[in-house]
Amino acid sequence: MNKHRCGWCEGDSLYEDYHDNEWGVPVKDDKTLFEFLILETFQAGLSWITVLKKRENFRKAFDNFDYKKIASYGQDKIDELLDNPGIIRNKLKVNATISNAQAFMEVQKEFGSFSSYIWGFVDGKPIKNKLQNYKEGPATTPLSDTISKDLKKRGFKFVGSTVIYAQMQATGMVNDHEVSCFRYEQV
Repeated sequence: MNKHRCGWCEGDSLYEDYHDNEWGVPVKDDKTLFEFLILETFQAGLSWITVLKKRENFRKAFDNFDYKKIASYGQDKIDELLDNPGIIRNKLKVNATISNAQAFMEVQKEFGSFSSYIWGFVDGKPIKNKLQNYKEGPATTPLSDTISKDLKKRGFKFVGSTVIYAQMQATGMVNDHEVSCFRYEQV
């Protein structure tokens, strides 16, 4: 028996696995939230599948997304990253990753965790949309606009509203699975 999935992931086993096991699942731990924030940052202007295919390389290159280590990266590490063909080698995004790690820890100090901060925008509960077709889904919302502005005020970079809405979808702050998708009720 075939499962009905959201149309955006069909036909690619990596995409289907990501859809079936991660996308839209509420994430509350800071380490995973940071990983998605960085991956979404690198995705800006590219397709998600491009980033997904390089995810393991990103994990190795960025010390398994250890934001404490990343926050202290110096020029030698930046040069190493920019020479790494396994990741997306964009100098602005690499530098943004370092400053975002620093800003991430500042948010943790203020709110106790990044999770408390980010999930506070939705009162700790996912927004459950009712999309018939994934193409109906928005790229941004007034809420992603608000979060983006707040993050930018806190020193985050590459966190435009589209990046933030994708982050919200990936980490389950919003459920944008199609209502006919087998994951819609599960997440």
